Amino acid sequence: MTNSAPGSGTEILQANECWELLRGVSVGRLAVLVDDHPDIFPVNYKVDHGTMVFRTGEGTKLHAALSDAPVAIEADGVDADTGIAWSVVAKGQATAVKLTQDVLDTIGLLLFPWEAGQKDQFIRITPSTVTGRRFKVAPPVTWWTPLDGAPTASPE
Repeated sequence: MTNSAPGSGTEILQANECWELLRGVSVGRLAVLVDDHPDIFPVNYKVDHGTMVFRTGEGTKLHAALSDAPVAIEADGVDADTGIAWSVVAKGQATAVKLTQDVLDTIGLLLFPWEAGQKDQFIRITPSTVTGRRFKVAPPVTWWTPLDGAPTASPE
């Protein structure tokens, strides 16, 4: 059962609905802490038994994800025909997939990076919370103001 935020028209999704939506897309944004500030990286991922797995190579994303700080992945989508949008956030801890059997199982997910290069590190995020919302996209006329069409200063 979904709940609605009072007066907003926004549905608060149950965890099982969130997982179903996450399984239906393959790209999300990974939020991590880098040198005491947030950073966001696009990742393609797969859902695997209540966890999310992505591949990466050496670099900032890998080191930040594997730090002691929690991470988050956000994914969203919109149905162009109905105008219904959704957004899901999974928050938890990331760990490297190291055991041989776990690596072999993860390879079976057919997780192929979109970007060329060596992406030999498999990272598993085990969420402690998964939250989501579904809502109708408002037509532009409902949020457009007369000032939106006003001339602006030159960027120079």
